[in-house]
Amino acid sequence: ALWGSWPLPWWALSLPSPPPGAQQSATMANPMPGAASDLLPHFQLEPQDVYIVKNKPVSLTCRATPATQIYFKCNGEWVHQGEHATQHSTDKGSGLPVMDVRIDISRQQVERIFGLEEYWCQCVAWSSSGTTKSQKAYVRIAYLRKNFEEEPTAKEVSIEQGIMLPCRPPEGIPPAEVEWLRNEELVDPALDANVYVTPGHSLVVKQARLADTANYTCVAKNIVARRRSTSAAVTVYVNGGWSRWAEWSACSTSCGRGWQKRSRSCTNPTPLNGGTFCEGQNMQKNACTTLCPAAAGPEDVALYVGLVAVAVCLVLLVLGVALLCCRRKEGLDPDAANSSILTAGFQPGSSKPAKAGNSHLLTIQPDLRTATMTYQGALCPRQDGPGKFQLSNGHLLSPLGTGRHTLHHGAPTTEGVDFVSRFAAQSGFRSLPRGTANMAYGTFNFLGGRLLIPNTGISLLIPPDAIPRGKIYEVYLALHKQEGVRLPLAGCQTLLSPIVSCGPPGVLLTRPAILAMGHCVEASTTDWSIRLKKQSCEGTWEDVLQVGEEPASGLYYCQLEAQAVYIFTEQLGRFALVGESLSMVAAKRLKLLLFAPASCSSLEHSIRVYCLRDTPDMLKEVVQQEKQLGGQLIGAPRVLHFKDSYHNLRLSIHDVPSSLWKSKLLASYQEIPFYHLWSGLQPSLPCTFTLERLGPSPCELTCKLWIWQVEGDGQSFNISFNIAKDTRFSDWLVPDSEVGSPALVGPSAFKIPFLIRQKIISSLDTPGPRGADWRTLAQKLHLDSHLSFFASKASPTAMILNLWEAQHFPSGNLAQLAAAVAEVGRQDSALFAISEAEC
Repeated sequence: ALWGSWPLPWWALSLPSPPPGAQQSATMANPMPGAASDLLPHFQLEPQDVYIVKNKPVSLTCRATPATQIYFKCNGEWVHQGEHATQHSTDKGSGLPVMDVRIDISRQQVERIFGLEEYWCQCVAWSSSGTTKSQKAYVRIAYLRKNFEEEPTAKEVSIEQGIMLPCRPPEGIPPAEVEWLRNEELVDPALDANVYVTPGHSLVVKQARLADTANYTCVAKNIVARRRSTSAAVTVYVNGGWSRWAEWSACSTSCGRGWQKRSRSCTNPTPLNGGTFCEGQNMQKNACTTLCPAAAGPEDVALYVGLVAVAVCLVLLVLGVALLCCRRKEGLDPDAANSSILTAGFQPGSSKPAKAGNSHLLTIQPDLRTATMTYQGALCPRQDGPGKFQLSNGHLLSPLGTGRHTLHHGAPTTEGVDFVSRFAAQSGFRSLPRGTANMAYGTFNFLGGRLLIPNTGISLLIPPDAIPRGKIYEVYLALHKQEGVRLPLAGCQTLLSPIVSCGPPGVLLTRPAILAMGHCVEASTTDWSIRLKKQSCEGTWEDVLQVGEEPASGLYYCQLEAQAVYIFTEQLGRFALVGESLSMVAAKRLKLLLFAPASCSSLEHSIRVYCLRDTPDMLKEVVQQEKQLGGQLIGAPRVLHFKDSYHNLRLSIHDVPSSLWKSKLLASYQEIPFYHLWSGLQPSLPCTFTLERLGPSPCELTCKLWIWQVEGDGQSFNISFNIAKDTRFSDWLVPDSEVGSPALVGPSAFKIPFLIRQKIISSLDTPGPRGADWRTLAQKLHLDSHLSFFASKASPTAMILNLWEAQHFPSGNLAQLAAAVAEVGRQDSALFAISEAEC
């Protein structure tokens, strides 16, 4: 028993088991009951888990009774006696001896084994009856990293819609606690039943209220530090709604025909916080007639007789003028009288004067700005039925004879500034982009035309006779930025195309216009479900067509090709192509672009890496952004296939010459969240790799960029550039000057001359022998997979030619089209029966 009171010898400090003296005491005969020596030690205080903050050491303490010795063992090794601080006392209740022991642990002691296993310590207490061990206490180094794994992003939501703001706090020990701030005030779910925080730290607002419009910040904190995320602005908007119509006003006249009107206001509710204004008219007018009194005096009778006489004279005069005009037009081709678009062949008419021997050339190109225009050349009247014409071995259309005819049509023009200001003032167009960089507009009539936004792959073809004769439409085409349009996506849905508006919305056409834009889907019927979405006048997005299936109505149809989609629509509006993956194999194309500074004036240089939807409009947006930043493109763009695997995209740079450059990135890679790329709605923000040049020269850098989707295959790209050289953007960017005018009206908008187009349509619409009709033409142009849609229209041939125009402008090969039409004609010798003599 005396041994237990002595200090533990130095040789016993390295033993894994208690000192021998304690073992001998444990084997002695049990003393008399009630004596202190028959009790094993028990701990009144055991060591607890602790965290080392910065460089401050921590203390571990234990207290046991009755105990003759207490020593700490850390990670299986005895702690030296000199590092123990011991204190003796007596328990007042039992009178037994009590021993307190404390040791201090430094950061350096823990870091020696950091990464191998966790650092732990426990107490071992001795008495004459044996030993007792305390629980293990773990000593950990506390930290909290600076960067959030996921931060909340700005949102615009309709009132009463749900809101979810994600937040994944930085990695830390102990794990960080999360709280949310609304305009710097703590959000307490206990005081507001409309909000709650999920186990994953996301803030959820069940039903958005106007008061929820605020800046939201996610705050993560532990014993080391307190971190704040970037603030996310949440805007709760209210779309405007019409009030009920007021009662009709009284008729404006007390006798005879007049007008009455009624009005309504956009106050049910009033639009707030950027909500859309009501679409439609706020006033209606209606004709009304008030019965006049029956009694009439002699003066009234004379007045009525005079009015009747004047009306009869006017009617006779109008009939005479009409008869005279009919006689003057006798013998003129009806198509020629209604159209000013005539040429001698498949090439557009020349504006140069005709030379001798070239009577088939046009002397004057039609001028759409005049109400009367002159055309010199012969017209071939139809004599053997509609639309038959001769195909010779040479040009598609035989040379025209001589003659001169005057054609009339109206084609008013408008100035761009007046057009934009007029449209922007109307409530239905306030969501259009400001400026003209992403917008085209023009005034069109029955001749049709084309709108295009340069360098975006977006165009709108208005075919001839799509606008009723006598009507004039002011039409626009606009590209929207994704963050400015509220397009809700559910589940695995992803935006595959730009969001494009053509309008005015709700305008019905007599023939489908064709909206062309790029997409980024690797199309496969087994991997994708692709829908065409259109925004209604109320602002909601509706599915109007399932791509690949028969359309439910004749208003819309989609021709999906490798990198572009052609949308036939008889009703203008706002459109987008949305896909939903049906398997994990489904992939969308991303375009990878790398930019570096164009100057070499700084020792720090940032390589900006963009991963964008592979459509031309996104490339244009980033190029314009980088021009403002003074960046230069590193090599040509690369294509990535991003799969629907829920895995993020990681990027890292390797093989940087360490003697010339130093990376300032703390982590080994950067990561782009899966949803950020898959949804397609996020802005085009780059991943930035900042490098520091270790000397005044050189300005060259050669390294390797590695990109991979987590748990997927990776792709490697070599990076090599010279900042000192004046490097321009690559040749793949098409200059705006080569695209042509954003608005083309009449013949300049089409490759096929109007008269030849009409002849082909009238000849091929009617089923011909041995299939010499529009079906064979569709087969030769590789459009025969859409025969059912073409057949549903009044003129299938017109649909085929319109689609050809949309696909091949401005570089379409007319010779190939002419050859295809000629092959159709040669299948039937009776086809195209008009000869030159008949002309």
